[in-house]
Amino acid sequence: MQVIIRFPDEETERKALGKLIPRFSGKSWSNGETMLPTEALGFLASEGISFTVIGPAPYERITSVRDLGAVGVQ
Repeated sequence: MQVIIRFPDEETERKALGKLIPRFSGKSWSNGETMLPTEALGFLASEGISFTVIGPAPYERITSVRDLGAVGVQ
């Protein structure tokens, strides 16, 4: 399951993403929201990184990320 989270500030977000990227897949948007697998939440907590869970990722967000590889360029 994928969840949407938000970090309290940009510095925390940069630190978190630096630790998350090698371990988990996800997506960040310019509005400050980040989509991650639920397994990543325990990792963030164990690293002492603050975050707020917005809720489950809507189907539209999950499929938009999944379908990026299927986009053709003409």
